[in-house]
Amino acid sequence: MAGGAPVPSLVEQVYERILSEICEGTLAPNARLIQDELAAAYEVSRQPVQQALMLLRERGFVADAPKRGVIVTPLDADVLRDVYETREVLDGLSCRLAAERGSDRAQAEGPALIARGREAISGGSVARQIAADLDFHQFIYAISGNRSVEEAARPHWHFMRRIMGAVLRVERDISSDIWNEHTTILDAIIAGEPAEAETLGRAHIARASKKFSGQLRALQEQTAARHKSRSLTAHSRIG
Repeated sequence: MAGGAPVPSLVEQVYERILSEICEGTLAPNARLIQDELAAAYEVSRQPVQQALMLLRERGFVADAPKRGVIVTPLDADVLRDVYETREVLDGLSCRLAAERGSDRAQAEGPALIARGREAISGGSVARQIAADLDFHQFIYAISGNRSVEEAARPHWHFMRRIMGAVLRVERDISSDIWNEHTTILDAIIAGEPAEAETLGRAHIARASKKFSGQLRALQEQTAARHKSRSLTAHSRIG
């Protein structure tokens, strides 16, 4: 039998399709998810859609709403803060270990990841920018040589995709700063400087948390203001 990666099940494919559309903003926060419509759009039966939605509900991407059915869960700035606080510790440790154990691999493979990230910025694709960012961080986790750190970080990746997508769609300049910091981190790892790599890794995540939290709160305030304006307009018409 020929080798290779296993083919994702139909449920996994539908799950990834819905999640990608949530992360990319095609399915906006509070959008209703109607099983029949999703099944028709993806050309599948209702069963894999139903199972995919169950998984998404368990992982906090969708929720049940009274009288509305299943909706896309709104982004939560407090959850973002919690995730980034955890990632600051994990990324600092992974950068330290990568500098101790993976500097040769970082030198051989890291520059291509940096180049790919900068190309994604030039191309303007938010999806490619997000993928390149996650690839870089997952590479650092991989060369750290600590599987427990990798496992601890894995649950956060999809949330990172979603928050980065929401912010990068309105604030493109953040990406350039991110890749400048990635380059500095990689240089410290290649140089075999564990303490410097850890400091840079933690600072990178702390700055990202501050930037993304500020942008997310601003987006939420804008959305709330629009809803309030619409409500006032509707009320005045009724009156």
